[in-house]
Amino acid sequence: MKWLLILVMLFGAVVASAAAAEESLGKKIKKFLTTTPTPTPARKHQKRRTKKASPTPSPSPTPKAKSKHKKASPTPTPTASPLPTETPSPTPEETPTPLPSGRAPGKKGAPNVTLSPGEIVNFDTYPVKVRQIIDASLELTKQNLGYTYGSADPANDGMDCSGFIYYVLQQNGFPDVPRDSTQQYVWVRKAGNFNAVLSRHEDSFELDDLKPGDLLFWRGTYKIDRDPPITHTMIYLGREKRTKKRVMVGSSDGRTYDGKQRWGVSVFDFKLPPPPSSGDAKISPVFVGYGRIPGLSED
Repeated sequence: MKWLLILVMLFGAVVASAAAAEESLGKKIKKFLTTTPTPTPARKHQKRRTKKASPTPSPSPTPKAKSKHKKASPTPTPTASPLPTETPSPTPEETPTPLPSGRAPGKKGAPNVTLSPGEIVNFDTYPVKVRQIIDASLELTKQNLGYTYGSADPANDGMDCSGFIYYVLQQNGFPDVPRDSTQQYVWVRKAGNFNAVLSRHEDSFELDDLKPGDLLFWRGTYKIDRDPPITHTMIYLGREKRTKKRVMVGSSDGRTYDGKQRWGVSVFDFKLPPPPSSGDAKISPVFVGYGRIPGLSED
């Protein structure tokens, strides 16, 4: 009986110690479980890495966009720059071409000159029709008209040389007068009233038959391809009382009166041009001759 009691007590002690060991083991497991939050920082570290990795792709597109913009900007600049430089170059080269015939804008040279009929030697003895033509011509010199190529009307503020002749004769009973100087020369030649002049001296006998009202003709005042090559025409007035020099009237782009160049409708000195200064006589003024206006009455 005593041995049975001892066995029971012994078994109880074993059970108690096993329970105590189990309890301590449970505490250790709990402690282990509570002290194992190691995965948490690992997750945080992974999140930080992902945050750091995300901004890296964002700067990469920016330099690409800038480089594209830089490449695109230089292309329009070279294409735009040559356009303005090429356009103005032809304009100044083409503008001077009408200079032999046209008048530059603005006032050029000395003022236009006019004379009264009383300032011309023996004007009162001229035939009536001649006085009428000269009176009409001198009236036009009072209007301050310029030299305008292609114009035969004072309403255009200017006329060219043959336009002046055409207007004056049309207004004074010569409806068949041609418009340009070449045809006016042919008109006079066909009527048989022309006197050729080869001399370059003012006292040449070739000028003995020159009369007031005659048409005067030149070639070579500017370069042009005409047949016959007549380029300029005017009306002879006679001699000026003050200077005793021969004078003429018409429209010119640079002939002189009293040593000064005049542009437009004016009185001019009638002088034979000097010999050509170059080997090409086509570009040097040459006085060809004079002739009576066809159908002009001598009464």
